Amino acid sequence: MKKVLQTAVFTLLLFSTTFASGFQLNEHGAKAMSMANAFTAYANDASAVYFNPAAISYSKGTKIMLGISPILPSNSFEGPTPLTTKTDAESKVFFPFNAYFTHKINDQWGFGFAVNVPFGLGTEWDETWPGRYLAQETDLKTFFFQPVISYKFSEKFAIGVGINYSFADVTIARMTPRAIPGTTVVLSDSRTLLEGDDTAIGFTASLMIKPSDKVSIGATYRSEVEYEFEGEATSTPGSIDFTHPLLGNVSLPLPNGEATAPLTLPQNLQVGIAVKANEKLTVTADFQYVGWSSYDKLEISFKEYRTPSLPGQPQNPLLVSSAVRDFEDNFAIRGGFEYKSSEKLAIRGGVYYDKNPIKDELVEPQLPDNDRIGLSGGVGLKLSENVSLDLAYLFLLMGDREVTNSEFGFNGTYSTSIHLFAFNFQFGL
Repeated sequence: MKKVLQTAVFTLLLFSTTFASGFQLNEHGAKAMSMANAFTAYANDASAVYFNPAAISYSKGTKIMLGISPILPSNSFEGPTPLTTKTDAESKVFFPFNAYFTHKINDQWGFGFAVNVPFGLGTEWDETWPGRYLAQETDLKTFFFQPVISYKFSEKFAIGVGINYSFADVTIARMTPRAIPGTTVVLSDSRTLLEGDDTAIGFTASLMIKPSDKVSIGATYRSEVEYEFEGEATSTPGSIDFTHPLLGNVSLPLPNGEATAPLTLPQNLQVGIAVKANEKLTVTADFQYVGWSSYDKLEISFKEYRTPSLPGQPQNPLLVSSAVRDFEDNFAIRGGFEYKSSEKLAIRGGVYYDKNPIKDELVEPQLPDNDRIGLSGGVGLKLSENVSLDLAYLFLLMGDREVTNSEFGFNGTYSTSIHLFAFNFQFGL
């Protein structure tokens, strides 16, 4: 019976740890990414809808921008301690996209619309690896639809506001141990799959200050987004079947059925400055604050599933589990530059430091996180009067993270690195 209870609780922990890493994506345009996303005070292409809507008031005409940012992560784990076995996660490539539209209505008003993926994660491990009872496959996608409007009070000051309508979809699988209660008989693992989705609404507010022709200051705030996920759990095989000497044939169901869970995505505040050093060189810097402390726990409520009890015993209540996440607010410091070597070519680069929000004891293999150093570069090509192409590359060095006090009894060393590319076309009308 104890083993069955552990199985149910571990399954709930799986759902709660779907979001147990810093899973925010900041890469929403090749130009910005090549400058380490130090773009809040620069934001001079259509991705301003995301980075700083107030900047739209300073743009011209109508712009359409389409792009994709392939992500190639590499994850491995050595352990669990004291073992020194190294396990590599399955190779996966992710393709978050972005699409932007901006239109200058008149000298003061501007409008924009964006579709992008600000949060997401994905990992996959072999079904027989040592941590299979914590994670086997995780896939989270969020899609944001963002209409914004901006108003320019003068050539020195503008504001922007918008709505963030979001759809989120999550799929998680892990292996669940099975054993006959009261015996040492171990059965083959079951694969537990959870799927859920929800929609939510938040908002964006921003400003742009231009004290001179050479200096601009920007700030963008994105609110928390609150989901109430509704999902379905299935286990295959779906039960522990055995013959009891007194009760005969017994079938104890593994976690299944409908479940709900709240999740609050963090608020973001990004402030920056851009300085035009000369006619060719612009230097930018940003500070980003992310309010991950909004994610302090995750409570899972099953609508029908109860912790199994043997026939003849009182029925247990519907299963509800509250798991402490205790994330910490974090920050990132970013710096970038753009050098216009000619009318048709711009060279860009940047570097940033991003502190992770997860305590050592809460790190898990869904998406092992660590403090990050990002090194980026790229080019901008003006293909014609109204068409431009931006290319970028970003390397995230996360190094090794050794966990010695895991709350899940899974100590060891995680190693992670990530390569990101970005391609964006912009069309002027």
